[in-house]
Amino acid sequence: KEHGIQDLIRLELSKHGLVFRTNAGSAWGGKYVNVPTYGNIVINPRKIELLPKGFSDLLFVGTDGRVAFIECKDDKGKLRPEQERFLDIMRSYGHRAGVARSSEEALKIINGS
Repeated sequence: KEHGIQDLIRLELSKHGLVFRTNAGSAWGGKYVNVPTYGNIVINPRKIELLPKGFSDLLFVGTDGRVAFIECKDDKGKLRPEQERFLDIMRSYGHRAGVARSSEEALKIINGS
């Protein structure tokens, strides 16, 4: 459900600027090869550090230069402490940042209302 909300928000915000979907934490990468008996496997795997934990789901850059950080949640979703800290820090730097559970809430964040 949260992913669907995020997609609707991305679609709406794309009318007002660029929207980047971000990934935080870490992942594994390497070279993918196809082995007929097993399918695709990864050789030379390596851990890749992504954005810091707590970084918002979406980064918005408006056509007028405004920047906003948006954490997408469904109606039951709660912020983790690191997400709350990240939003607080971004607001302290003068950026728009908040939690959106709908496209309307996301528009309010980017418009500063």
